[in-house]
Amino acid sequence: MADLGAIIVSGATFGIGLDIARLLARRGWPVVAFGLEAAPVSSLAEASVAALNAEAEAEGLPLFFMAADVTDEAQVAGVVATALERHGHLHGIVNNAAIGPLGTILDTPPALWEAIQRVNLMGPYLLCRAAIPVMAKQGGGRVVNVGSGAGWGKPNMAAYATSKGGLIALGAAMALDHFADGIAVNTVIPGGGGIKAGMSMGRVGGDLSKLRAKAVGTVAGRYMEGEDLARAIAFLMSEDAAAISGTIIDVGCFAHQGSSTPLGKS
Repeated sequence: MADLGAIIVSGATFGIGLDIARLLARRGWPVVAFGLEAAPVSSLAEASVAALNAEAEAEGLPLFFMAADVTDEAQVAGVVATALERHGHLHGIVNNAAIGPLGTILDTPPALWEAIQRVNLMGPYLLCRAAIPVMAKQGGGRVVNVGSGAGWGKPNMAAYATSKGGLIALGAAMALDHFADGIAVNTVIPGGGGIKAGMSMGRVGGDLSKLRAKAVGTVAGRYMEGEDLARAIAFLMSEDAAAISGTIIDVGCFAHQGSSTPLGKS
């Protein structure tokens, strides 16, 4: 693979984000991955950046982890600066960081509502705001947002659904705004349920059996894994997807996760 520059992945110290960062690095992309070390609200996503960097070094991966908060503009700018210092060129970003406490608007306090919007919507805004000028100056780049079927509305997810619906709209707007800059903006939606991640496990108190009790799974005959989503993102970062922008890819099953049970199953 030609050196096309670094890919930044947010929320990458645990779960799906970690899977994304590792797969991209294993495919040869230089990756700067960042996230929190302490678990955010309603999540089990604890991590050690030092341990993750040691593991990446032992495997010989072009993967560097940083502790940074996606809601802090200065820290996000620092991540972009580090990627440029280490690799000289920025190929793309993956907006993966998210929190997802459950609740209706009646049992979601204003402070929690605001926290969810800050991570899930302000975070991508800040990372894009820091990275897009760099990519535009370079002549192009890639943005991939990790959305959710909740972005079209799901019960007991009022704040989370609002944030993910906003992220889908933001992605479409950015695809139009930065088309002439050569920057492709796409969204991937993990589907099928049962996805083992810090956020999803936090919702069920760490009980994987509860998480997968009503999950559809995938047509592959198993539950979706983080690597499934990572492979779709790797495609969108590749030259094979050079002409694709403003697209939503459902990874798992069913457009926008609109079905709960596939045909032939009860």
